Amino acid sequence: MTPQDAAKKAAAEAACAHVREDTIVGLGTGSTADYAVKHLGERVEQGLRIRGVPTSLRTEKLAREVGIPLVELDDVEEIDVTIDGADEVDKQLDLIKGLGGALLREKIVASLTKRQIIVVDPSKLVDKLGTRSPLPVEVLPFGAKVVERRLVKLGMKPTIRAKDGKPVVTDNGNLVLDVRFVEGIGAPQKLETELNNIPGVVENGLFLGMTWRVVVGEADGKVREITK
Repeated sequence: MTPQDAAKKAAAEAACAHVREDTIVGLGTGSTADYAVKHLGERVEQGLRIRGVPTSLRTEKLAREVGIPLVELDDVEEIDVTIDGADEVDKQLDLIKGLGGALLREKIVASLTKRQIIVVDPSKLVDKLGTRSPLPVEVLPFGAKVVERRLVKLGMKPTIRAKDGKPVVTDNGNLVLDVRFVEGIGAPQKLETELNNIPGVVENGLFLGMTWRVVVGEADGKVREITK
């Protein structure tokens, strides 16, 4: 296991300590969240009673493999706690998410969550959002190029996400524009509004004011928890 993987695993398992009996748990997507899902599966095998709401088809598959009972999102009014990763976390605990391609479902789950716990290794901590990671923007296939040109006119640098020469398609059948910023994002709230007002944009990867706690894992297994 690499030092980074050890840090991710330590953060994820520490976050699982906040999961209580008979609760509904949002199950995040990504390499760090995978460790949390696997650890929760171990606790379920030991007798923990929870129901999970996965944020992607990938996570749904993993949750079933480790024995976590699942419930449909439409069948719950709120989620007690969600454990998820992030691509960037700033000092206000605002996030960039979506490099794993699940930002739309992740944001819907987060919007219903009472306590959103973000698990990361130290490389994800930044002073300013957009300085290391691009900002994912999920868009409809119809008009994706129109949205891309609109973002360019606004001074942004979008690129349609592709793999093996083909556009990446999300679980919802949409495309993703990865938007880079030369000097980071100066006004995240303003940018979020601008993006959401562009026809064809389904959702963006700014998660602002949604985080209850950030658990940072270190390679030696130590963790620290950050709250507002």
